[in-house]
Amino acid sequence: MEISLRLEKIALMVDKCYCCADIGTDHGYIPVYLLKNNICIKSIASDINKLPLEKAMRNINNNYLEKSIECRLGSGLNTLKIKEAQGVIIAGMGGNLIKDIIEERIDIFKHFDFAVLQPVQNPEVLRKYIYEKGFDILDEELCIDENKFYEIIKVKYNTNKREKDDIYYEISDTLLKKKHPLLKEYINEKINKYNKILEFIKEDTKLASNRKKEINCNIQKLKELLVKCL
Repeated sequence: MEISLRLEKIALMVDKCYCCADIGTDHGYIPVYLLKNNICIKSIASDINKLPLEKAMRNINNNYLEKSIECRLGSGLNTLKIKEAQGVIIAGMGGNLIKDIIEERIDIFKHFDFAVLQPVQNPEVLRKYIYEKGFDILDEELCIDENKFYEIIKVKYNTNKREKDDIYYEISDTLLKKKHPLLKEYINEKINKYNKILEFIKEDTKLASNRKKEINCNIQKLKELLVKCL
């Protein structure tokens, strides 16, 4: 079964285990991939919407995995019981929503051996939450799929709270240390986006002036991080 590069990168960050849950499973592609590649033995495919879950069921049945993958309808981690899965995937939604899903059922989340998180928007919000809560960052990955960058963050529950400069919520310290081959391009894209925002700020107000200073400060920090990519 062929899946997108984004989904493949997510699946490859999953540790070998007995059961891994996929929250917001959509078509169920990741659970099928995990089982067909012997990454896990069982999987729970969960989604808040009935239609995607029905599509997932068809995909699972077409791959003769209905005895190994259980589909559940419900929101976030509410479809799971404590310790019934060793790992969890929460992917394909915004960083704010992923944060809320974790926080709502932290009692369940704290028992996972690992969690693979993939925000499609606002990754900096999620990463700030991860640092402020004190979760251990086990690994991070970056990929380009259909001309869009995707960040993937693998974490484990902990309470070792720590502070970082805000720029490290936007750019992964882990990816910097790894000298990830895509990071330079990713940072340059962020710099270009900030420059475009500056072009649209035409007002001559104190608020606009402060916003410009903030953006220029971020651009300078990003340029400094580019040196670390070399």
